[in-house]
Amino acid sequence: MDCEKIGALICALRKEKNLTQQQLADQLNISDKAISKWERGSGCPDIALIPDICRIFGITQESLLSGDLDANLRVVGNMKKLKFYVCPSCNNIITGLSEAAMVCCGKKLDPLTPQKATDDEKISVELIENDYFISSEHAMTKSHYVSFVALVTGDAIMFRKLYPEWNLQTRIPRFGHGMLIWYCSNHGLFYQYV
Repeated sequence: MDCEKIGALICALRKEKNLTQQQLADQLNISDKAISKWERGSGCPDIALIPDICRIFGITQESLLSGDLDANLRVVGNMKKLKFYVCPSCNNIITGLSEAAMVCCGKKLDPLTPQKATDDEKISVELIENDYFISSEHAMTKSHYVSFVALVTGDAIMFRKLYPEWNLQTRIPRFGHGMLIWYCSNHGLFYQYV
């Protein structure tokens, strides 16, 4: 932990909320001298205080401990860097342009890392009129299925939700070349270029 960065962040957030060191200390049931010590970088908050500090400022623990709220701002907004999160409990699908603190069904989700599909794993893509017709013989049972297919280009995403016990067939408007990304409930996230 970098006490100087954490202290600078606490100081900036405190001032943003128009709190004095004493007011923040009162909310945490500690002395204002402790707040002053943190803000000077001479020490860090006790681990037991971290959840309360995050609640007061409305930030994540990861942000506080890194001392950096701007990490997501440094990531270029290229859609090809899109992160996919899938909840193991309800299969909810969440996306973000950078890593973020995602939670679903009370569980913290980690971003999935797509694997490049081998020739045997690739999904069939045909150009029909101005659409990509996407199909596969992949299993589509209740326990093993592809839950979504997405076309991701540099500035856009087209997302198609798929369901167990339906055929894996869908159309996506052809609006550019990019990556076709899909999620198998048993094997994870895959991609291929189209």
